[in-house]
Amino acid sequence: MGKRSRQRQRNQSAAGRDDRDKAGWGAGYADIIKENKLFEHYYKELGLVPDGEFEQFMEAMREPLPATIRITGYKSHAKEILHCLKEKYFKDILELEFEGQKIEAPQPLSWYPDEQAWHTNMSRKIIRKSPLLEKFHQFLVSETESGNISRQEAVSMIPPLLLKIESHHKILDMCAAPGSKTAQLIEMLHADMEVPFPEGFVIANDVDNKRCYLLVHQAKRLNSPCIMVVNHDASCIPTLKIDVEGKKDILFYDRILCDVPCSGDGTMRKNIDVWKKWTTSNSLHLHGLQLRIAVRGVEQLAVGGRMVYSTCSLNPIEDEAVIAALLEKSEGALELADSSADLPGLKWMPGVTSWKLMTKEGQWFSDWSEVPSSRHTQIRPTMFPPKDPEKLASMHLERCMRILPHHQNTGGFFVAVLVKKAPMPWNKRYPKLRKEASSLSAAQSGDSPAASTPADTTPDLPESAAEEAEVEGPEGKIDGEAEEEAPKGAAVAQESTAKQDGVCGPPASKKMRLFGYKEDPFVFLTEDDPVFTTIQSFYDLSPNFPKLNVLTRTHEGKKRHLYMVSKELRNVLLNNSERMKVINTGVKVWSRNSDGEEFGCAFRLAQEGIYTLQPYIRSRIIRVSVEDIKVLLTQENPFLSKLEDDAHAQAKKLVMGSIVLKYIPNPNTPAEPQCPIQLCGWRGKTSIRAFVPRNERFHYLRMLGVEVFRDKQGLGQKLKDEGKEEVAKDAEEEVEAVENEAELDSENGDENGSSQPKVDSGSQGTSS
Repeated sequence: MGKRSRQRQRNQSAAGRDDRDKAGWGAGYADIIKENKLFEHYYKELGLVPDGEFEQFMEAMREPLPATIRITGYKSHAKEILHCLKEKYFKDILELEFEGQKIEAPQPLSWYPDEQAWHTNMSRKIIRKSPLLEKFHQFLVSETESGNISRQEAVSMIPPLLLKIESHHKILDMCAAPGSKTAQLIEMLHADMEVPFPEGFVIANDVDNKRCYLLVHQAKRLNSPCIMVVNHDASCIPTLKIDVEGKKDILFYDRILCDVPCSGDGTMRKNIDVWKKWTTSNSLHLHGLQLRIAVRGVEQLAVGGRMVYSTCSLNPIEDEAVIAALLEKSEGALELADSSADLPGLKWMPGVTSWKLMTKEGQWFSDWSEVPSSRHTQIRPTMFPPKDPEKLASMHLERCMRILPHHQNTGGFFVAVLVKKAPMPWNKRYPKLRKEASSLSAAQSGDSPAASTPADTTPDLPESAAEEAEVEGPEGKIDGEAEEEAPKGAAVAQESTAKQDGVCGPPASKKMRLFGYKEDPFVFLTEDDPVFTTIQSFYDLSPNFPKLNVLTRTHEGKKRHLYMVSKELRNVLLNNSERMKVINTGVKVWSRNSDGEEFGCAFRLAQEGIYTLQPYIRSRIIRVSVEDIKVLLTQENPFLSKLEDDAHAQAKKLVMGSIVLKYIPNPNTPAEPQCPIQLCGWRGKTSIRAFVPRNERFHYLRMLGVEVFRDKQGLGQKLKDEGKEEVAKDAEEEVEAVENEAELDSENGDENGSSQPKVDSGSQGTSS
């Protein structure tokens, strides 16, 4: 497409945006009236809102949701970003007005630790349209892309906090897309930046194949080797196997986030179309699915583990009813944890112990016995509170937490924390591996209880039947059956071959070709792979470098990119290739560079994986100062002589090729950044350059006190440092780069992700 066409397309989309913004909050929803009589009648009757507060509740629901941002907590840069926000941007916002509305300065969320989350009464429209907030808006966009800030609704930050994540936990996020909560889980795993490979990991699942790629986009910003994105129906997500001291074992998770699909009536402040679409039948249709997902979650939870169940709905049918059904059928294996002291400062309402059910025609039912048989398929017994007062009291449903919008100017939300005390009653023993399940094959091939049980009675399955239900092979047989029929020697040979090759191929074709995209295989390298010969000597890798954790995405031909995963995720990948559809895992650490072969190594370092890889690299490192980093990030190809004497002397000792540029903070100079910075670079014949993605480049410049922003026309970038101004050279390409960054890459890592972005070549001379 030519430049004129691109410009015309941009002008049209900008005009469209302006029209939506002129229509008021909601971007195109101006014609939707924020009224729903059925909604008001239903929630008034249920009495979830305290006496005398219902009008405030409804007024809050009609107001736009305030903007909230969260600073990523696992990076050591978090404090620097917070300092930058407070000193540079929040001070400018004081006493501002926009269209007659006074803009309040952002305030930290009182219940979020370490001032890492902030909110303001500014809506997205104000932030985007006010000229006075242009720099702040660009800061948010850029820092979000580089993974240092997440624009996330306040209430959605709550579930990961209640999980109490530690670095060794194995975590499952059952319904993870779009990924803001998943990002929090990853941050918590990496709380200690000194540990490149935490023992724990996050498996993030979503049923929607396309949304999985959105999830990948979110996770990739955090550059973690401990995240895997998979694509399954959460209600029947497969049981995974792992090797434990040479023996096969079932993978049970220490923490599970069960943020289920819901009617979303707590999101009316941002999803305006919920006002006209809301009806009580939404909850009735979703209850069964929500319960099935929650049941599957607790089955996979380790004894002693925690599962957080959450919805962005206020409806008890989707909330307390699901929890009560789960607790009743667990027969004491689960209990609701008291989380009242975990988030001091958060205002919430305790869960309710009685509720009624209403059809969309306005008919009420208080008990299952009142429901006519004609409605038994739509309304189920688990939707009503337990009848036995003693059993109801023992459930402690008041420990559930419901967040109402008018209490702290948030969205509506529900959250409950479950602790597993014993195996589930339909799993009195831990489930055995499939090869031991052949004795149960007769039951499976007949009228399987798992196949015929209605959604809401799934927990009544006999021992291990639930496990069998989800491991059916392509022909409807369980894995154990298939193994029994095949000669034992062949099965062993096949297994040893897979282990030897270190390959986790794509899942079984019959299952997965029906939807989604075909994924490349995950091929682990062996310790004696020829690739390592030059890499080992060129970068002088330490002896404890985990070569077995390195993988590529191709069986044949030259390896283009090398990725790393933690040894725990490697264990999961190698033992579950046939039962798991993996969309993405690993962080890119090296990329092939054809020019590099003549300098001693065909692979250059990738910025995405530098913090993971650098602890193992013992050569090719140049210690740089703040001034050196400014030069490297604002000039395209500066001469070596542009560096300060110390860095210049180090660079002269190195041959041409890929390098690490390392800044170590000095506690005696508090004006400089107090966090380590590591950049990938290239030492040329007479010049040096940094290979850093565009938004990450701007992030580091801001931390060093260099102001980076776009001019009013949106054409080009400006860099300001102590009064000097340099305007970016190629404005057209800059704007295109901004637009293209939002596109998702289906491969594991963007091929151009570490290439040199054209930030500013200014008037500096360049040299090859």
